[in-house]
Amino acid sequence: MSTTTAHPAALPPAGTGFRVYHPALPEVCPRDPARMALAADADGRCEIFTWNAATGTARQVTDSPHGTLHCALDADARVWWFAEDRSGLGLWYFQDFEGGARHPGLTGLPSGLPHGLAVSDAGTVAIGLGDGRGMTVHLGRPGGPARRVWTVDGQALLAGISPSGGLLALSGAAGSDRAVTLATCSGAVLDQLSGHHGRLWALGFAPSPAGTELLLVQEHHDCYGLATWRPGSGLLPQDWCRFDTEITARWYPTGRRVLIRQDRHGRSTLAAADLDRRTLTPVPSPPGTLLDAAPHPGDEVHYLWTDTATPPRMRSTAGTRLPELATLPAPTPGRHRELWTPGPDGPVHTLLSTPDPVTGRRPPLVFLVHGGPADHDRDAYDPEVHSLVASGFAVARVNYRGSTGYGPRWRAAYGAGVGLTQVADLVAVRADLLRRGLARADAIGLWGTSWGGYLTLLALGTRPDLWQAGVAVKPVADCAAAYRTGTPALRALDERLFGGTPEAVPERYARSSPLHYAAEVRAPLLVVAATLDAKCPPGQVRSYLSALRQAGAAHESMWVETGHDGYTGAHHVAVLRRAMGFLDQHLRRAPAPPRPTEPPVPSWTGSLGAPARPAPPDREIRSATGRRGAAAMQKDIIHNDPLAGDEENRRPGIGITVTVPFRNAEDNEED
Repeated sequence: MSTTTAHPAALPPAGTGFRVYHPALPEVCPRDPARMALAADADGRCEIFTWNAATGTARQVTDSPHGTLHCALDADARVWWFAEDRSGLGLWYFQDFEGGARHPGLTGLPSGLPHGLAVSDAGTVAIGLGDGRGMTVHLGRPGGPARRVWTVDGQALLAGISPSGGLLALSGAAGSDRAVTLATCSGAVLDQLSGHHGRLWALGFAPSPAGTELLLVQEHHDCYGLATWRPGSGLLPQDWCRFDTEITARWYPTGRRVLIRQDRHGRSTLAAADLDRRTLTPVPSPPGTLLDAAPHPGDEVHYLWTDTATPPRMRSTAGTRLPELATLPAPTPGRHRELWTPGPDGPVHTLLSTPDPVTGRRPPLVFLVHGGPADHDRDAYDPEVHSLVASGFAVARVNYRGSTGYGPRWRAAYGAGVGLTQVADLVAVRADLLRRGLARADAIGLWGTSWGGYLTLLALGTRPDLWQAGVAVKPVADCAAAYRTGTPALRALDERLFGGTPEAVPERYARSSPLHYAAEVRAPLLVVAATLDAKCPPGQVRSYLSALRQAGAAHESMWVETGHDGYTGAHHVAVLRRAMGFLDQHLRRAPAPPRPTEPPVPSWTGSLGAPARPAPPDREIRSATGRRGAAAMQKDIIHNDPLAGDEENRRPGIGITVTVPFRNAEDNEED
């Protein structure tokens, strides 16, 4: 692959008209922090690049027809990547930073799903591979033969390897009796930590070779706190370091210090915690959202910042030259504000974006429903919001009960039933927007992906009189069928949410399943599904579409030849174009083909209780301008922490900014 002085994806690739990027910081070599690796654009798909901050040069490492997303960089400057097929199965490979031959991470391995990668200071590589039923961990020297040391059924991830290479950290479901397992490299269990009295997430071993210490986050009744584990001492909660909403953390390269990122009410803050001195020091960052943050030598911090009006920007507190993301240079159009709607378990937070006002008309409104459910909408750039607002739609993003960012009680709020509780919040916000004169009752639609697509289908079926259109992308449509054919992590999530399996509590699954209400759907509906989707399998979507046909419900369907998370832009562009045209047709009642902006640029997109404090007043959101001591490399490919959610990868999603014409003369129906 060639070397260039341009930043990765600095210009749209010839022939595509769009660019992609992945909202994550580059991986940094512990022994040479100027050397980095990241996923960036290559002809409209995501591929792995190296980046040399000292020279400002990039080199493309991978070239796959289906794209490549997962990468890492170890202390010896080996670039690692996971080469997978369209179904997500693959193997780890590595190459020297400057190029050369490609080597298998370990030899003799079958293809599998990426469940973790770690390389110790001693040069031992640990690879976790899933098979859809569980995970197997293999050890060896880079490029050498693999030795199987651990196999476990159900949800499981490799969370890290100690600097000496003698101890593995393995994560299960955060609330299970094996939330975290500490095992030797011979496969013997040293300790097993239960999450029954507070869910646990393992975040990685301290890089210091002086001792073995694992960092964790522990959920308490009404907060989240740091915890550590040491051999012989066991789990030690850091009770002085607690937060009212979700956190994640990373070790600094030296000392017993960690960088903490907190998500609270749709925004992020950073703090440095000194575990020896028991002090917490804020790390300055602009108002908005931090999608990623990482500490580096000399107290330098890299972070990925955004707000609703501004696409993500990489920043360094020390001024290190970081690669540029292929994002729009201009702010998102329109006005952005937030509001709080009273609810039975506390106020519901909504981020509202509206086009610049036109005298005498209110725009059609689209509820853009987030997935997860262990996720939340943020004061962060979203290409779908950009596309909708630029096309004259208002957009409401609701952090319904069950969302992260509002504390453990809010995250656990399912009092009216799975999905039904969240639909009730969408309905309440709809009514609030109408009371405030911010929406029209005859022009309101829903658009969601994954679990957001599930809520879209459920809302259309349970409250059919409230919506004029819906778009459900890669949704759960039949809860019981999705359980039986989904992944171990999602089955564990369903059992926790529903209180058992479909065989144990069939009535709960049926009551919360969109399939149960398919005959009640009245609004025009577009369903987009993926033929290789392991998280929201295609079979249960086909059953739902069949039920719509039998009921005579007006609907369209679109199938894409991808898994749940695609790494190429073309499929996402096609979905966004189709969705925009569909909403334009049914919410403005005048068909028109979508047309891209100039230039069209996509971007990677992608808890019962009240907030931790009374709801803030509604306000406008304003954009901010603006070898020695080397650490072991650990890459938990499925991010097992409270900010990422138990069941999801840090999921990429590509969008494109697409606009449809304004219809001032035709859009004149008012309440």
